[in-house]
Amino acid sequence: MVAEQTDVIVIGGGPAGSTAATMLARQGFAVTLLERERFPRDHVGESLLPASMPLLEALGVSETVAKAGFLKKYGATMVWGSDDQPWSWRFSETNRRYPHAYQVWRPQFDQILLDNTRASGVDVREGASVTRVIFEEDIAVGVQLEYAGGGSAELRSRHLVDASGQAGIIGHNLKLRENDPGFRNLAIYGYWEGAASLPEPDATNIFIEAYEHGWMWAIPLHTGVMSVGAVVDSKRGQDGIRAAGAPAFYTAQVESSAHTRGMVSHAQLVDGPFVIRDWSYTSTSVTGPGYVLCGDAACFIDPLFSTGVHLALSSGLMAAAYVTTALCNPALKDAAAASYTRLYMRQYSQFRDLARLFYSSNRAVDSIFWDVRRLTGDEARTPREAFVRATAGQSAQGYERVVLEHGALPEEFTEGVQSFESAWRERQKRADTLLATGQALTCIPSLHPGATLTQQAVLGEGAFVPGLMLSIPGRSEETPVSGFVARLVELIDGERNLAAIAAAIDPAADGARADKIAEMAANAAVILYVDGAIADLRYPG
Repeated sequence: MVAEQTDVIVIGGGPAGSTAATMLARQGFAVTLLERERFPRDHVGESLLPASMPLLEALGVSETVAKAGFLKKYGATMVWGSDDQPWSWRFSETNRRYPHAYQVWRPQFDQILLDNTRASGVDVREGASVTRVIFEEDIAVGVQLEYAGGGSAELRSRHLVDASGQAGIIGHNLKLRENDPGFRNLAIYGYWEGAASLPEPDATNIFIEAYEHGWMWAIPLHTGVMSVGAVVDSKRGQDGIRAAGAPAFYTAQVESSAHTRGMVSHAQLVDGPFVIRDWSYTSTSVTGPGYVLCGDAACFIDPLFSTGVHLALSSGLMAAAYVTTALCNPALKDAAAASYTRLYMRQYSQFRDLARLFYSSNRAVDSIFWDVRRLTGDEARTPREAFVRATAGQSAQGYERVVLEHGALPEEFTEGVQSFESAWRERQKRADTLLATGQALTCIPSLHPGATLTQQAVLGEGAFVPGLMLSIPGRSEETPVSGFVARLVELIDGERNLAAIAAAIDPAADGARADKIAEMAANAAVILYVDGAIADLRYPG
């Protein structure tokens, strides 16, 4: 058998695979996408996040998605925390540019993305199942595949993207997958016709309800059906399904809820129920010789925050940048692999930690399910650190702010967050005053002990590029900085004021206009002060 040749093979045509393939084709690579099913195909995960809207713009499908008729999702309504009655929050409270997302019918949404991939010049082959990834000297060099209509082929490539979803072809083959012990849950879901919507103005919100055995979701769709699912403990779910069968177990979960059952009391179950097991996992490595993992093939987190599609789109875009770097700039490949891993796992960890925080805050229901998911004693420190990390130096807002308002968290945790926020507000207030009064340049900055600059690969336009990262003690995240900011940090010695430091910056070497250096130095310094990289901005004397 003579093997076909291509630059990049992408396994899987879901959001992660279609995104990676589209972005790689735009870089000029010959890309072949292999999808075992034929689209449109069924898939759960209908609720999008505002954070995904700019990614759809980058793919060039925003207008198509907007015209598809999907319901606009303006926020979330929940029965969660310390109150057994529904409460809501809206995206517009924290995201002015993207005040809504969409509730999408995945067969249609995924078809839009795959059609866009095909239109971008990718060789899309549906009904093509990868039976084996070919490794030579531990390097992924191609795949063997079988076509649904008959026949097989061998396809060779310079690089491979595994976006095969929970099937995780490479992850399973290389035993990279690790289950997440913090989220041993199972989901069972179905689609209802004639379900009642939430009252306005929340009619198109996702509805999430804590109940005795876990939590329910209800997502209205423009097709006239509602996606309704239950997330329960994995062992309890599997035992219950074996004992009673999936339909009876699913019906029992819906009937156990206080509010969701009312929404479907006059509705008809028209599809399902379906079961998904082993919801949360990570991979010990998401890159390797000749391959990269993205989307559910790499990691999957509990669906509480509707993060599945967002992580798929985001990781697909970053995976394309990594492959571009590996093929076009081999000297930067290892650094790009480290950065891809760091960026992917940072997103995953933030969502995971916030989900853990949310689970631990619920007091609306008392049961074994919730008891084992609550935080006590020293364990509260980890979510506190996660909270601080997730807010990235900003005052808490959005989901995490609502947790504090409606949840019941350990006193140590709440006090820690309040202390953090109080300190942040004071620093922000002082920074605003320094800028407004023009006094920033007279201040003497002192770096936080241990703040360091390192050369790393940073995500650029379509590829990873050499860049500088600033690390701050106590912060697990590193921040990419411009050459100007890096030079500013290097010149801070705790003795000179900002005006003197600005005067020492070379406009030609550091990429700044001479007449703007002082203003840029003042603005950068107060941002670094609020963020914690600059420990103090003191007046002389």
